[in-house]
Amino acid sequence: MTKILAVNAGSSTLKWKLFSMPEETVIASGLVDRLNLPGSIFKVKLADGTKHEETQDNITNKLAAAMVLTRLKSYGILKHLSEISGVGHRIVAGGEIFKDSAVITPLVLKQIKALKDYAPLHNPVQAYYIEVFEQLLPDAQEVAVFDTSLYAQMPEMNYLYGIPYEYYENFGARKYGAHGTSHRYVAHRTAEILGKPLDQLKLITLHLGSGSSVTAFKDGHALDTSMGFTPLAGVMMGTRSGDIDPSLVAYLAEKLDVKMDKMIDILNHKSGLLGVSGLSPDQRDLEQTQDERPQSKLALDMFVNRVVQYVGSYTAELGGLDAVVFTAGSGENGIAMRQAIADKLGYLGIAIDPAKNDFRGEEHIVSPDHNRVKVLVVPTDEELMIVRDVMRLSAH
Repeated sequence: MTKILAVNAGSSTLKWKLFSMPEETVIASGLVDRLNLPGSIFKVKLADGTKHEETQDNITNKLAAAMVLTRLKSYGILKHLSEISGVGHRIVAGGEIFKDSAVITPLVLKQIKALKDYAPLHNPVQAYYIEVFEQLLPDAQEVAVFDTSLYAQMPEMNYLYGIPYEYYENFGARKYGAHGTSHRYVAHRTAEILGKPLDQLKLITLHLGSGSSVTAFKDGHALDTSMGFTPLAGVMMGTRSGDIDPSLVAYLAEKLDVKMDKMIDILNHKSGLLGVSGLSPDQRDLEQTQDERPQSKLALDMFVNRVVQYVGSYTAELGGLDAVVFTAGSGENGIAMRQAIADKLGYLGIAIDPAKNDFRGEEHIVSPDHNRVKVLVVPTDEELMIVRDVMRLSAH
């Protein structure tokens, strides 16, 4: 039995899962939230369902990592830290350097840091955790799993923008995508459920949550994806605008008398469902208020509209469709949202059986039995994908 730790670090959170491999059993999982803020929260869930929670002011990134390991010992999950033989780190941006996950070496770590411009909120803190866990677990093999690697080899016509080619050559200006680890897991799991090789399926996966993205799969690889140079592009999201005319951004910056970095901040954090509704980025809040608040309904309608546009265009790119897959927060739990999206795609042979769709957070085929195009809900498991990559690369 091998114990592998999956680390998923955000700008203010640290999510983690400890797996027993190759059984792929979760031994323990947890979250450290509100890092470096008053009222930091440390949560742990053990395999038997036992939960522990503690609050402490201003838990730093380094302390959070240390607490994960010390609590695993104090709860009896580990006798010695040396039992953890591998650590897999989710890294947002791998640029064009990393077309697959990679064993972390001093060079790899340096390259992750150098890619900070592509994910300024994530790559620096994720690189920091690599260094912290190297100190805390010196004998464990560390592996970087890149969100962008799934899209590194998309067709050039899909990842390039209609701008001077030398901007790509000189500055790496291209579509990199995001949520790749989630889309990769969901695509492979869908192939298992349908009993067909992935390279024989034309799939569209919908990662719908506070951040949302759409990916098309053909011949076993990502053909296209909605997010762009950064995760700001694509469908409208919780607080992100999604696709927008660049000239409008410049126009608004002038009217608001703000610099471009402020405009990008507005598009990332004050737009999307929150901006349109004027109420909340959470679809549940908007569903509860849509009857009395027209802006709540408008925001939901716009979200559905944008997803439908991408599914339609990707079906055309794929030259047909075998399955559509919902995952992530609202994809796994948004009963009404799934139905609303499918209802607008009937012309493609996409349909959802309302009786089959009446659940949250489970794995199901929700299309009518006779439908050629299958519609599935597959809860994502990025951490499982991470530890699988640790095992795969550790075997080499």
